[in-house]
Amino acid sequence: MKEEMTSVDVYTVVKEMQFLIDAKLEKAYQHTADEIRLKVQEFKTGKYDLIAEAGKRFHITEHPRESPKLPPAFPMMLRKYMMGGRITRLEQHAFDRILEIDVTRGGVKNTLVVELFNRGNVILLDDQRRIMMPLKSLKMRDRDVVRGEQYEFPPAQLSPFELTVERLSQLFSDSDKDVVRTIATQTNIGGMYAEEACLKAGIDKNKEARTLVESEIRLLLSAIQALFRPLADGTYRAYIVQENGKDIDVLPLELKKYENHQKVYFESFNKALDAYYSKQVATEVKAAIVEKKEEKLNVFERRLRQQEDAIKKFEKDEKENVRKGEVIYAEYPKVEEVLKVIKGAREKGYSWDDIRKILKDAKKTGNAAASMIQAIDSATGTLTVNIPEATVNLNINLTVPQNAQVYYEKAKKVQSKKEGALKAIEQTKKLIAKAQPQEKAANHKKVTVQRRKPRWYERFRWFYTSDGFLVIAGRDADTNEEVVKKYMENKDIFFHAQAHGAPITVVKTEGKQVTEQALNEVAQFAVSYSSVWKAKQYSGDCYWVKPEQVSKTPESGEYVAKGAFIIRGERNYFNDVQVRAAVGIRVDETGYYIIGGPVDSVKSRAKYHVTIEPGEYNQDDMAKKIYRYFVDKASEEDAKVIRQIASPDKISPFMPAGESRIIQ
Repeated sequence: MKEEMTSVDVYTVVKEMQFLIDAKLEKAYQHTADEIRLKVQEFKTGKYDLIAEAGKRFHITEHPRESPKLPPAFPMMLRKYMMGGRITRLEQHAFDRILEIDVTRGGVKNTLVVELFNRGNVILLDDQRRIMMPLKSLKMRDRDVVRGEQYEFPPAQLSPFELTVERLSQLFSDSDKDVVRTIATQTNIGGMYAEEACLKAGIDKNKEARTLVESEIRLLLSAIQALFRPLADGTYRAYIVQENGKDIDVLPLELKKYENHQKVYFESFNKALDAYYSKQVATEVKAAIVEKKEEKLNVFERRLRQQEDAIKKFEKDEKENVRKGEVIYAEYPKVEEVLKVIKGAREKGYSWDDIRKILKDAKKTGNAAASMIQAIDSATGTLTVNIPEATVNLNINLTVPQNAQVYYEKAKKVQSKKEGALKAIEQTKKLIAKAQPQEKAANHKKVTVQRRKPRWYERFRWFYTSDGFLVIAGRDADTNEEVVKKYMENKDIFFHAQAHGAPITVVKTEGKQVTEQALNEVAQFAVSYSSVWKAKQYSGDCYWVKPEQVSKTPESGEYVAKGAFIIRGERNYFNDVQVRAAVGIRVDETGYYIIGGPVDSVKSRAKYHVTIEPGEYNQDDMAKKIYRYFVDKASEEDAKVIRQIASPDKISPFMPAGESRIIQ
């Protein structure tokens, strides 16, 4: 089932939307994390809703979702800079899955970029094409989509309207792939239309691209031009493809692939897209309602169902892995022959492409060993082999018994998981039995949270190591000064990361010997709560010294800034410290409260915890995700308390500054 629009779809829908040039942008909404809706007024034909869903779709809709009561930051930004302006340009970029909408208001132009490829985005640009605000801040290998950066397009590929015999010839001569994959990956045509062009031209799509002669290239170019001609001259027909009564695709061009399928035609491609995707949205909304109802079920009963389903899957997987191991032994001579032939070919210098070609020819002659091989994974040296009783994966670098043992080991791992799940089921049943008598009373009992008196150190960054040492750190220059001057004592330990803007960190030893475990935890804290996190590095260095090595007195001619100190003497270094942190909910005799810090410390002290690392979500969004995780993970009774004491704004101060993601 089609999930996102192609470059062909974008070209067609943008061409249909040209009547919106000079339309007025009235309002902007955000329905989901990826979906933006623009309400526009076209003065001759009326009002329209434009849906822009990052990485998926862009079209006019007659079935918008319900407007959210509290708009998030991104649509508010669009309203601030674009509301009341007129659309002056709506254009596809380079036949790619990218489109741009220019809106001019009061003589100032801003641009909204909608990216519909994988990890797509919706981005607001100023008149210098600097990013004012992205829907999602992303840092990628070839570009960064973050506020203040100059917007850059991904690397461009060829449009079908730009192809010539010379360009195709160059593409094919430089390729080490077959024809269809070369066209699909080196142009913006895409795989489905590349296959259609091969069919129209009568050229084997699996033929090596570099072997095509000029006459074949001309045939292929002619087929591509004929395929896309209806887009250029406006004679295309928009339709939805159905299979067994279900929508599976939406297209503007007729394809041989679907010539025997049922089709529903529309007067415009916009209407076809709206009909197709609106059904998906309706299904999502319905599923959300069902999910909401299910959430009201007892949390333990839901957990029990999931555990029972897991047991069934484990039993099935265990039997299947054992069966495959037995089949390999049962067909020992055949399996050995297949491995011997392929391994021998590789040792003689045959490439994987050579082997595939030889196998293809051998299958035509009825060779039994060749017919058994269904696929080859050249990256791992693994064959997918069809034995009469099963289809198995065989590694050519392993013997027959070793390949069978792989499946037996898988079965053992599954069995171990199953045993763990059975124990968990017993525990869940006990929790259900314990909860049932109290359920009615719990529903009527109002939860009151006893106010916990803050400790002196809680206005700093702080945590307790897993073995009980208090650690405090500055939040800014002022508190850095205070930590050292007021609270650091002779037998304490001073930590600092090798990074600008790192907090001064002090271990309160109370005269005790600090353990290696505690030192490692403090090192992770000092590095993770420094600028290393903002820089999205995954490791960093730090050091520790004794209090007598820390001074505020500079050398002659030097200056020590507020919050900084001079370190004299030998330093004790921790190198390549992993950058990670955790946030948790601790429950003790004083009540419920939030803690944060190095992973081992928080795990050992919290009832519920989340591990994070540098990622793509800003601090506020990440705090909301952590809050939702705690509420979903907690028992019903705990969740009521967590909602009161651990709102996102209270979680945020326990996180490192910068963008993050949950990893556990």
